Amino acid sequence: MSFGQGGPGWGPGDQRTPDWNALADTAAASRARRRRWALIGGGAAATVAVAAIVAVAVVQGGGGGTSDDPTTALPTPADLPSGPSQPEPDFTEAPPPPNPYEFISDPDKDTAPRTAEGFFPAETIEVEGRTFARVAAQSTDDCSSAAREELAKVLTDGGCTELHRATFTRDGVAITVGIAVLPSEKAAVQAKENARPYVAPLAAGPVPEDFCRYSACRSSANAYGRYTYFTLSGYLDGTNVTPEEEKALNAGRDLAAHTQDRIHLRGEEQAAAAATAPPAG
Repeated sequence: MSFGQGGPGWGPGDQRTPDWNALADTAAASRARRRRWALIGGGAAATVAVAAIVAVAVVQGGGGGTSDDPTTALPTPADLPSGPSQPEPDFTEAPPPPNPYEFISDPDKDTAPRTAEGFFPAETIEVEGRTFARVAAQSTDDCSSAAREELAKVLTDGGCTELHRATFTRDGVAITVGIAVLPSEKAAVQAKENARPYVAPLAAGPVPEDFCRYSACRSSANAYGRYTYFTLSGYLDGTNVTPEEEKALNAGRDLAAHTQDRIHLRGEEQAAAAATAPPAG
């Protein structure tokens, strides 16, 4: 029996049965060709679709409206708002203030006028709640005339140029304070160490002329800058000061502390004046 053209092929032998392997190969090849063409066609369609989406995006972006899409473009410096002008930082350090101690140690800087009333201008002073009354003040260029015994020679040999004295009283005690001006800090220290025994008392008002001349008194000597300062304290009634008593001792200590404060204040005032003075030239 014949099936005409296009019928199944027959395998070898005379069995007249179809060659199923050949038929399967032919069908697989046909399916592969169809799938390949389908993929090619689908890819072209996808390309067209993507191109269309891009074209729409370009058209929308070209309009003058706003867009919610993020942007990576930053404004130019000319477009940025300008803030308030700020002063340029000043990195120049101000010079340190002058040291007051330098002005009471160096004769070239220590040039302000000196008087006993300048060192002790108040008629009454208070130290730690204790009040003292000033009864006399005097200055001299002859240091030896205002010192006793060995101290007169010490001040002369040390180059003392001025001696300023003031006398204070409190509760039956009199205290004379002396401030000697020496040419240097070293000279002032040497005068303090060699001081024997005391500055001459300055009598006035309730303080008798023979104060501490015939009775025992306490004396002290200290140095600050180029100044050596002394105290002499005793009783107005001529009672001797003994090693055990403290009234005259404490009065002398109070006036010594006040005197150093006054010398330091002199340095502070000159330092402040130098700091505010206009530059030379």
